Amino acid sequence: MSRVLAISLDGYESTIAEEMMAAGQLPALARIREKSARFTLDHGSAKRTGLGAEHLSSGMSPKDANRWSSIYFDQSSYQVFQEGPRFTPFPSKMAAKSVVFDLPYFDLTKAPNVRGVCAWGAHDAGTEVSSNPPELLNELLDKHGPYPAKDSMYAVAWPSPERCQIVGAELVRGVEKRSNVALWLLKERFPDWDLALIGVCEAHSVLEAFWHGYDKQHPLHHLPSASVAGEGILNVYKAIDRLVGRLVSAFEDATIVIFSMHGMGPNNSDVTSMALLPELMHRHEFGKPFFRSPHKWASAAGGIPILGESEIWDVEIPQMKTVTQSVRAVVAPWIPKPVKTRLKRILRRQDGDATETVTVTERKRSLQWIPAARYQPFWSKMRAFALPSFYDGRIRINLIGRERDGLVPLNEYEACCEQISNVLNDCRNPISGERVVDSIEFGHESDPLARDPSEVDMNIVWKGSPLAFEHPTYGMIGPVPYRRTGGHTGLFGMAYIAADKIASGDLGQRSSFDIVPTLFDLLGERLPQNISGHSLLAAGAVERTPSWETLSA
Repeated sequence: MSRVLAISLDGYESTIAEEMMAAGQLPALARIREKSARFTLDHGSAKRTGLGAEHLSSGMSPKDANRWSSIYFDQSSYQVFQEGPRFTPFPSKMAAKSVVFDLPYFDLTKAPNVRGVCAWGAHDAGTEVSSNPPELLNELLDKHGPYPAKDSMYAVAWPSPERCQIVGAELVRGVEKRSNVALWLLKERFPDWDLALIGVCEAHSVLEAFWHGYDKQHPLHHLPSASVAGEGILNVYKAIDRLVGRLVSAFEDATIVIFSMHGMGPNNSDVTSMALLPELMHRHEFGKPFFRSPHKWASAAGGIPILGESEIWDVEIPQMKTVTQSVRAVVAPWIPKPVKTRLKRILRRQDGDATETVTVTERKRSLQWIPAARYQPFWSKMRAFALPSFYDGRIRINLIGRERDGLVPLNEYEACCEQISNVLNDCRNPISGERVVDSIEFGHESDPLARDPSEVDMNIVWKGSPLAFEHPTYGMIGPVPYRRTGGHTGLFGMAYIAADKIASGDLGQRSSFDIVPTLFDLLGERLPQNISGHSLLAAGAVERTPSWETLSA
């Protein structure tokens, strides 16, 4: 049985890679692809939870984990925050010697038998930087230094060609340094590994920032920054290809598993879920606006506001800092001054209320940079409200018997949901005239009173990328400029499995949750009961030798 080198390409869009391989631009990945058992991976609706990294690190689906988002709503206080990982990483359940580097939502404190470093340079790391053994982190920093692209990991760069140039170059340097660190860990520091798990996040970062540079149909593709962004995507993918080539060449004895849990596409959630939906819910409850789009945005040509090169969309994200932050201290710069004044006045009236202060820690990170969070002072007085979200629109019903100040009786719950559905379905995209809603999904737990704090009552999947809602009663909401141009809307992930005893070829579509069971299978480990999915190698999917079948039995 050979050891396994698994490389997670976070946010890797395989259609871009296929085009580049066909053009001869990704030689290492093309060679691996040719000799691999190849699978298309479907993450399903779980992709929209934004917890793909935790699905990998824990090996559990949202249903099996009863965790539907990283956003945690406390119904006893109406506080909301982003919650870190809840679960034990799957390699801790193996006998194999494992080394991990930069897998997000991988809590090393819960996996003392796993060696490595996490959150050195991971996109949405979910945890603070840590290592096993503890001194390893300082060794890494002394030898290789910090991650060089932290300022570009979540960049809103599309307004500026110069900023796009900087972001692209920094992310390439990030991949190159990541390659050096991975080789050091696996060749020098822990050469006796059985399973190596290497996280690569730069495809995620570059496609969220630069999608308009690849997608010729994107409304911002005409901007001067688009050509720079498109070149940046190519350069980051080429750097990832070099990383793969170096690692594969260094460990020719290993079975190679290269995968992505999901793909990427245009962003259809930042404006809709973060800004427009909470305002719609406010107007539905109170019959009047809280936010009005500034004249500069409302009068933008074609209904698409364009930020100036020096403008920012929102406040800086306080990544992984341990601070105490009052909600009154963070007001989005795009909110007009009269509204800022009103919000501060409302917050001042809440002095002494437990809902006022959000304590930010490793496992409770502030969401006050998201516009939706700034409607929090109103939530206890609303029948339904929009929670902050990175993806789908998320609505919580203020339910009697569940929320502290519930307003909706249980026997009116379904009628309340139906009424909100009608309001949403009446909204149109003023540019296209189409409905803004693609579909509405309701809570997974049949009993509304039993909802997990990570779950909501209504999930709204958006149709396209509307920058404004037009409603017959509540008027025009927006427009608001794009934030990120890319998001988690790609159709599929992918997996390549390369080993001498595994037949190559295209083997169809499987679940993204099959990756972790496959790693157990490849290492001859018994699969624990709480791991979701099935091995990609099961049921005769590939040829295996009798000795392998004996091991897996």
